[in-house]
Amino acid sequence: MIEIKVPPLPESITDATLVAWHKKPGDAVRRDENLADLETDKVVLEVPAPANGVLRELRVATGTVVTAGQVLALIEEGAQAAAAPAAAQAAPPAEALKATGTEAGKEKLSPSVRRLIEENRLDAAAIPASGRDGRLTKSDVVDFMDRKPDTAAAAAASPAATSAPAPAAREAGPALPASGRGEHRVTMTRLRQRIAQRLIEAQSTQALLTSFNEVDLTAVNELRARHKDRFEKEHGVKLGFMSFFVKASIEALKKFPVTNASVDGSDIVYHEFYDIGVAVSTDRGLVVPIVRDADLKSFAAIEREIGEYAKKARAGGLAIEDLTGGTFTITNGGVFGSLMSTPIVNAPQSAILGMHKIQERPMVVGGQIAIRPMMYIAITYDHRIIDGREAVQFLVTVKECLEDPGRMLLGV
Repeated sequence: MIEIKVPPLPESITDATLVAWHKKPGDAVRRDENLADLETDKVVLEVPAPANGVLRELRVATGTVVTAGQVLALIEEGAQAAAAPAAAQAAPPAEALKATGTEAGKEKLSPSVRRLIEENRLDAAAIPASGRDGRLTKSDVVDFMDRKPDTAAAAAASPAATSAPAPAAREAGPALPASGRGEHRVTMTRLRQRIAQRLIEAQSTQALLTSFNEVDLTAVNELRARHKDRFEKEHGVKLGFMSFFVKASIEALKKFPVTNASVDGSDIVYHEFYDIGVAVSTDRGLVVPIVRDADLKSFAAIEREIGEYAKKARAGGLAIEDLTGGTFTITNGGVFGSLMSTPIVNAPQSAILGMHKIQERPMVVGGQIAIRPMMYIAITYDHRIIDGREAVQFLVTVKECLEDPGRMLLGV
């Protein structure tokens, strides 16, 4: 028998929660096939099978907290799964043919892709594949869900998809009653618990204050409209708003270095690099991947990196290295329709910029009333080291850069 153990956990993480088994005792397994998912405070880890064989015993139940090296299950190497019941062997030819085709498709799926398809109840055969030898990649699945929600919904209703196991999170609580004043209890995910802990820590250890301003995005809109087609053709990525806000924030951080600093005991640590966290919302909660050395990267490189992070986040593929560190964070509540909010600092950072919904409003421009695309922006900051003057002028700098984006290109 081969022991299946919890793999080495990332640095600073001491344990994980087993959130889902993808196999049951008696099932055949293939080398490198994902057997289970382990959820840590920040990422989901896969437990691959070390060899071909049959899963003989599960040593740990779903929901159990485990540590590195702990035995999870036993595999009998080289064994064959038991033959299917006679009733299953007597299935009608059409159904048997369909089942065989589905299994053949699964043979080409990597463990991470298989988990993504099972969790979203999709039919792999309905998703266009771009990988070598016609294999599906994570990007294929994520693009399929983003680009064709109606098709994805239809794929989810297929027999192959409905037979897939439901995600562990959906099994956590009992079904709601059909009527009446029902309630149910669901344990928070590790990520949600970690988010709650960090938010409470930030509010209890920092003196947080928020300042607001508003930005006229006419110039940015005109610049994007003028160059978006050529930009996408040359760089293979769309020209969004986030790269402008990242670049504008860096200009403000350089002008007011304390907003790029952190507190360490009685010291202020001034960071002379610009690792910008961009908050990304996922089904599991908010994560903040880091665009490192953002000041040295082009608009295209920033847009590309943020797009890749967003895909990885939705697919549960972010690594611990993607989320570690960061000197400043930008969060965009506008994608959900938020007009104004007070974001909470991502400790140990000392400031965070909040973007919001773009809304056309009447503004006085040159003595005349004009309709302009306006956005409220906010900076929440640690008042222990950042004065109100610096926070307000930080926002003014961001505003000036966005209302005249040529300044960022010319460095003036």
